[in-house]
Amino acid sequence: VQLQASGGGLVQAGDSLRLSCGVFGRTFSTNVMGWFRQAPGKEREFVAAINWSVGSIIYPDSVKGRFTISRDNAKNTLHLQMNSPKPEDTAVYYCAAKSGSFIDTTQASYTYWGQGTQVTVSA
Repeated sequence: VQLQASGGGLVQAGDSLRLSCGVFGRTFSTNVMGWFRQAPGKEREFVAAINWSVGSIIYPDSVKGRFTISRDNAKNTLHLQMNSPKPEDTAVYYCAAKSGSFIDTTQASYTYWGQGTQVTVSA
């Protein structure tokens, strides 16, 4: 399985940005997918996750109500819609995938990782 993240860039606070993650290969091994991010000098943190087959979704409080995770089954693509981003959302964003049905917020539980895409939010 290969994951390819894209869509990052420079955005002003309050604008919108959509990240995408293409899934290539054994897609049945990627039933749960998520986004994580890592800011300079900080640990990688959980952003959102979705159970591909039933559509269950979870977010941490830091992005709830602003970010939306979704998937396009026909195109094997995962998205992260970032609305009203803040400067503190600046980070490298990674998509990740795992098999099974449990939505996990722990990065160690995810088997497959994309290469990361930089998001910079200016004030």
